[in-house]
Amino acid sequence: MQELHDAPLAPLTTFRLGGPATRLVTATTDAEVIAAVREADDTGTPLLLIGGGSNLVIGDKGFDGTALHIATRGFSLDGTTLELAAGEIWTDAVARTVEAGLAGVECLAGIPGSAGATPIQNVGAYGQEVSATITEVTAYDRRSRETVALSNADCAFSYRHSRFKADPERYVVLRVRFELEDAGGLSAPLRYAETARALGVEAGDRVPLTAARETVLKLRAGKGMVLDPEDHDTWSAGSFFTNPILTDEQFAAFRSRVAERLGDAVEPPAFPAGEGRVKTSAAWLIDKAGFTKGYGTGPARISTKHTLALTNRGEATTEDLLALAREVVAGVHDAFGVTLVNEPVTVGVSF
Repeated sequence: MQELHDAPLAPLTTFRLGGPATRLVTATTDAEVIAAVREADDTGTPLLLIGGGSNLVIGDKGFDGTALHIATRGFSLDGTTLELAAGEIWTDAVARTVEAGLAGVECLAGIPGSAGATPIQNVGAYGQEVSATITEVTAYDRRSRETVALSNADCAFSYRHSRFKADPERYVVLRVRFELEDAGGLSAPLRYAETARALGVEAGDRVPLTAARETVLKLRAGKGMVLDPEDHDTWSAGSFFTNPILTDEQFAAFRSRVAERLGDAVEPPAFPAGEGRVKTSAAWLIDKAGFTKGYGTGPARISTKHTLALTNRGEATTEDLLALAREVVAGVHDAFGVTLVNEPVTVGVSF
């Protein structure tokens, strides 16, 4: 294990924000991960887990404790069963499954971060979620002090949520197993209208895997959602807010606010989200509340490509970012009565 003291954490995050950690440990095997976690637990030392750093907002004062960078590697494909070490780079793993002719995660191409983070957040985009293909997660249980295997049902997946996110101090993801599909080189049925339109097909159709992946990468890049060190629109955590899920009563009140503000002819986005619940678009809410692409005059601004991404223009601090986030949340609530919820994990700061 590599160990550093008073170590900068900003370079380990896609925001490139945050102060130093008292101690930074980099683990390259499961055994090293477990040893570092046990040491922190045994000594009562605060512990921060870092994978790809793509969903992390660290305060300017940094982290007073041990930051554990999980840098394990492992890609194993047995037929249609894929197992990834937690530290595997997710977008590279997706590319390899497409090369192998297997469907199930091709529309999750270009998402920054590590494989171990995918079940925590139930990562999803362009009509796919990892919960549809994950069969088992191997994790270290800090409560029982043993390695455990959790089935898909055990993970309690829901929209951008899981058992791991609900109890963040308990589990450390070590490996993730997926069951993919051999569809003769074709993708899974396309579930996202924008992807289908871009490919010139209908929702529910299958297309060549490479075409699906390349189309998603192009769509993401157009929104600043593919990492590029030269493009400050990608110095972000991707989508900063989750899409609100409202009860039917809340959605009716929301529609009334939309009519008052924008006119009776304007209908807000609405997608079924289970019985008595409707999902709407956070990006639409932000834009219609007056926070358009590129909004802001300081070092933290809304992306010039997508209203759902808050970005570091190069000289921002975490407090700059939080000030912008609070302004957006307050503005959306004032305009439509809907409270946005941040998607990234916060460390040493709050909204």
